[in-house]
Amino acid sequence: MSFNTPLLKNICEIAGAPGFESRIRNLIIEEIKEYVDSYEIDNMGNLIAFKKGTTDKKVMVAAHMDEIGFIVSHIDDNGFVRFQPLGGFDPKTLTAQRVIIHGRQDVIGVMGSKPIHVMSPEERQKVAKMEDYFIDLGMNKEEVEKVIAVGDSITRDRELIEMGDCINCKSIDNRVSVFILIETLKKITAPSADLYAVFSVQEEVGLRGANVAAHSINPDFGIALDTTIAYDLPGAQPHEYVTKLGHGTAIKILDAMTICDQRMVQFLRDTADSQNIPWQNEILVAGGTDTAGIQQRGKNGAIAGAISIPTRHLHQVIEMAHKDDITGSTDLLIAALEKLTSHDWSWK
Repeated sequence: MSFNTPLLKNICEIAGAPGFESRIRNLIIEEIKEYVDSYEIDNMGNLIAFKKGTTDKKVMVAAHMDEIGFIVSHIDDNGFVRFQPLGGFDPKTLTAQRVIIHGRQDVIGVMGSKPIHVMSPEERQKVAKMEDYFIDLGMNKEEVEKVIAVGDSITRDRELIEMGDCINCKSIDNRVSVFILIETLKKITAPSADLYAVFSVQEEVGLRGANVAAHSINPDFGIALDTTIAYDLPGAQPHEYVTKLGHGTAIKILDAMTICDQRMVQFLRDTADSQNIPWQNEILVAGGTDTAGIQQRGKNGAIAGAISIPTRHLHQVIEMAHKDDITGSTDLLIAALEKLTSHDWSWK
């Protein structure tokens, strides 16, 4: 299929820190509203789109729409902004980055820290800490407070570019999965089960949206869509790769929060093979995804697994994914949803 780079660009670049997902949610609604039977926004802010299936079984597919970001916690007497993270950050990745504070209006700022020229030899050897950084808006306190307040959200500023067969941007985690789910809703005509496509909130701070959505939907089946580590980089040993970029969609076996249902793992493998879709295994020993919420939070539990998109440089502004892996993930999701209820799900 043709690759809709302009749509992915819009999805990745728009703001949506955990708890502040309105902009990305509104974009998604405009993209999907003509392709679903109905949609609603629950009390948490999850966007739940419904597409009638050919059976009365229920499948929940989740792609979290929040991105790692920050929240304003203090404005000092000189107009510099202190912040708290919303999601997991390696502090060294903040150096020399532009950010956007979303106050009464959007304001560009830069992450600042003590210049290396005035650091002591001991300070130069220390590992960077989150509290070492502040945001410089180029304005004094009075000017800053006209547009910015404590509690405003902050996102990173970086445009999507194409690099060879890859796309590179901030927030590929997890906007690439939002893209895949949107494309699936546009293309699939006959899901075999009632399809609940959940664009979930606050995943980066603890799977909060998916937990609530799964409790409400109580799905029979669940598939999470999220990025995973592609550590196929210089110095990495093969057993550390997790996945490799450009080697196909990844089928999750487990992560730190979920042991995927082995029936779902094998179903996804068999489906990929039947469609000639390249795939690779994913075992992620740290971190978790909405898979856990889908699997555990419904009244009856769900037969759950995940389709993961190999991504280099996770939780940085230079996250990178391969177009073929993204396309393969979309193809696998569509095929799985079409075949879901014809599979033998009995325990053997």
